[in-house]
Amino acid sequence: MGNARNIAFWVVLFLLILALFNLFSGNQTTSASRTLSYSEFISRVDAGEVQSVTLDGERVLVRARDGSQYVTIKPDGEVLTDRLITNGVEVKAEAQEQSGFMSVLGIWLPFLVLIGVWIFFMNRMQGGGRGGAMGFGKSRAKLLTEKHGRVTFDDVAGIDEAKEELEEIVEFLRNPQKFSRLGGKIPKGALLVGPPGTGKTLLARAIAGEAGVPFFTISGSDFVEMFVGVGASRVRDMFEQAKKNAPCIVFIDEIDAVGRARGVGIGGGNDEREQTLNQLLVEMDGFEANEGVIIVAATNRKDVLDPALLRPGRFDRTIHVPNPDIKGREKILNVHARKVPLGPDVDLRTIARGTPGFSGADLMNLVNEAALMAARVGRRFVTMEDFENAKDKVMMGAERRSMVLTPDQKEKTAYHEAGHAIVGLNMPKCDPVYKATIIPRGGALGMVVSLPEMDRLNMHKDEGKQKIAMTMAGKAAEIIKYGEEGVSSGPAGDIQQASALARAMVMRWGMSDAVGNIDYAEAHEGYQGNTAGFSVSAQTKELIENEVKKLIDEGYETARRILIEKADDFERLARGLLEYETLTGDEIRKVIAGEALGGDDDADKPASGGGATSIAAIPKTKPKAPKAGPEPEPVV
Repeated sequence: MGNARNIAFWVVLFLLILALFNLFSGNQTTSASRTLSYSEFISRVDAGEVQSVTLDGERVLVRARDGSQYVTIKPDGEVLTDRLITNGVEVKAEAQEQSGFMSVLGIWLPFLVLIGVWIFFMNRMQGGGRGGAMGFGKSRAKLLTEKHGRVTFDDVAGIDEAKEELEEIVEFLRNPQKFSRLGGKIPKGALLVGPPGTGKTLLARAIAGEAGVPFFTISGSDFVEMFVGVGASRVRDMFEQAKKNAPCIVFIDEIDAVGRARGVGIGGGNDEREQTLNQLLVEMDGFEANEGVIIVAATNRKDVLDPALLRPGRFDRTIHVPNPDIKGREKILNVHARKVPLGPDVDLRTIARGTPGFSGADLMNLVNEAALMAARVGRRFVTMEDFENAKDKVMMGAERRSMVLTPDQKEKTAYHEAGHAIVGLNMPKCDPVYKATIIPRGGALGMVVSLPEMDRLNMHKDEGKQKIAMTMAGKAAEIIKYGEEGVSSGPAGDIQQASALARAMVMRWGMSDAVGNIDYAEAHEGYQGNTAGFSVSAQTKELIENEVKKLIDEGYETARRILIEKADDFERLARGLLEYETLTGDEIRKVIAGEALGGDDDADKPASGGGATSIAAIPKTKPKAPKAGPEPEPVV
């Protein structure tokens, strides 16, 4: 309707301009005719040179017998008709009323057109039009229909608790008497909170597919513009549309863009955003009741939202949408694997067990990457090998086999990663080693990946210490093999990870007896938001840093001790990595035990350092004396 009105306006405007142009063109044509004096005109009439005359008030339009035209002005009171008729001149006359109207129209039409255009644009600026460049004040909420692809709760898996909460809202919309007979009222709002990629927007689309009521969707950033008051106008317009279609659901994605706490930041915040938030608060639960409109919003930053927005009556329910557990991951994989032809060796439960911490979006990407890898090599279905390769690519990055490394760099990387793996295998509380590789991936020259056997819900003190030891094992391995002066910049990432874990143990988790059970993290980071000016003395800071250093030093010494005790295993694994470049957890154990891998082909495979090497033939000796060599790039 709005588009048709816009088109009609521009058509009328074009016709008015065209008429104005024709009017002025006619006047210019008339003005361009040759002007003749009245006495000369009378002489030509008497001479019989005039064929016809048109009388238009005082103006006389003359057509000569030779076809030329000219104009003359008749003196006031002069009677010309008899002379013209006597000389055989055809006489015509124009009605003076019509001529006066056209002249008035010619004067006022440009002003009328300008006034009309000005009124049109002012109307658009004040919200009178929805489309076009000046349609600021109207809501950009879109009515979601089944043309966009219907999604139901059957397409949502792995977040059963969140789904049950929203299923109740859908059932209330379908059968309100079931709840209202006991005095229950439908929730006015539901806030979906969770990490990115966990399925918050998918849940909202499922509500739209299941409820069978109008569903409006809008992003929080669509409310805020550079002009003050525009966002509030859009909020009002959105709720006006929603009330006309009640009962309905309005979904606001990334509501933190407009719902941030007021009065926070330099200068007290942004006036436009705060006005928009104030209007949103009033519309959700203000003086007038807002029946039949349910607000569903999504965010991964609940901590920055205004408290007034979170109170009951506005958002009655806060629904947490966490990363899925192993059962949830298996269900999500089943949903995404429906359209993918799977090979007989694919076990989705095994894949789910090997992807802890993956969100729903990560799992969807994993299935897609596996399908792409299978298609790349020309398979008719996706195998378990494709899923393993896709998982490695998602977790560790794509392989950079074209990267040129010197033998010294590859050797240092192999010993560095072998140190991580050996310490990880000999620490009972460390997660099992999933894979070790010296093939560059992403920004690392090599890495060791550990995966927990089950989802980790918390961290214990002994687990933290052993994880620090495994993290510092890379540097310990380089020093044992190449000496203090031969250590590279490779352990930079390891030191950063160990420091972050040790600081969390000391300052946040209360795992240091010397520091005590006080949360020093916010004060140490300079954040004063909820600590009422809480600060840390210089002595306490020194104590914290000493405790952090103590944990890291203990981890390093533990790693060094294990690598010296397991020197033969350490040497065998490093040589194995140089030969095979990538080893899984089971293959690592076989290499350490001196067993051959994969069959006869592997026995003849040349080592990366030059000649063929049999892992079983490596002598059980202590590590060699330090030797000089170029420092490799940072590794993980």
